[in-house]
Amino acid sequence: MTKRPALNSKLASFGTTIFAEMTQLANEHAAINLAQGFPDFEGPTFVADAARRAIADGHNQYARMAGAPVLVEAIAADLDRRTGLHYDPLTEVVVTSGATEAIHATIMALCEPGDEIVMLEPYYDSYRACCAMAGATPRFVTLHAPDFGWREEELTRAFSDRTRVLLLNTPHNPTGRVLDRTEMETLAALCRKHDVICVTDEVYDRLVFDGAHIPMATLPGMRTRTVTINSAGKTFSMTGWKIGWVTAPSELARAVATAHQLVTFAVAHPFQHAVAAALTDADAHGYFEHFVTEFRKRRDFLCDVLTECGLVLRPSEGTYFVMADTRPLGWSDDVAFCHHMTTEVGVAAIPPTSFYENKDAGRFLVRFAFCKRMQTLEQAAKRLRKRLRPRPGIA
Repeated sequence: MTKRPALNSKLASFGTTIFAEMTQLANEHAAINLAQGFPDFEGPTFVADAARRAIADGHNQYARMAGAPVLVEAIAADLDRRTGLHYDPLTEVVVTSGATEAIHATIMALCEPGDEIVMLEPYYDSYRACCAMAGATPRFVTLHAPDFGWREEELTRAFSDRTRVLLLNTPHNPTGRVLDRTEMETLAALCRKHDVICVTDEVYDRLVFDGAHIPMATLPGMRTRTVTINSAGKTFSMTGWKIGWVTAPSELARAVATAHQLVTFAVAHPFQHAVAAALTDADAHGYFEHFVTEFRKRRDFLCDVLTECGLVLRPSEGTYFVMADTRPLGWSDDVAFCHHMTTEVGVAAIPPTSFYENKDAGRFLVRFAFCKRMQTLEQAAKRLRKRLRPRPGIA
């Protein structure tokens, strides 16, 4: 070994993700895993069947670098149908290895060292790492509990002439917020004022329970300065397939494609055909209505159980997740609470300070994932009702 550390200084502070840490702890203690956001059930049969057909039909060599024609055409047609946004499938769509690679490729393509990136916190953990790898400086705007809204002065102060990107996520992981039209218009106005590109992570855009998802690119003046990221993993409960995509005006799409080709080049060809079939045929199968209905049942069930057990929460408006306040049970340390939950209660959750720079804003919160079978949630409910009690010394 050399004297220098193996891991470079940009990444040395990140270590193992909190998702891997809590999943390992859950496995060690046979805890029910409501920590990591992956379904414990299979996605729709018609999508899996399309993957098998694609393999049998010989779609097993490299795909077109920016995405198989059948998929980019399906993505463009789906967006047009749902939002009225028109994208040229061959010049304004780039298929990536999941949304995580899309975020990485976009930030690496658009940002120079010293550029600033505004992001809402709590944030998905890869956002902060992408900033570090690009040499960009993050500027954080806290979504404050219990309503998870920003403070106007903190938002406006985060933007400057050095801001290159607003990295936005709505519906928002981990708070479950769906930003409303007024909030989206406020962000759009700041992007236009400071000549900022909005990179918007919309992987939960189909999973909205309350309110409505407003795509940033639909707002006045934003189509030309928005990079929209999405994926099939959350929408079709196929997280292991890692099929994501970017839609953007051609100049921005070319920039993202340049970074993508040097990192991944192309992604799994048969799964691209399957996702194309999923986007094209889902309505005929009645998939999306069933998808939202079933997840709403899961959300309502878990929120009711957590409230019954003494936690205070704002029901998730969208996504797989709900955040709860642990202070009524006498806990104000999220890491200690989640370790107690996993080892003593037998239910794993995520301590959200991993997603905050302003640690005090998240220290009394906990994130639960409800993207599980009802049987799994019912088993978790039994353990929570039986074992989750106020911390000793709390009246």
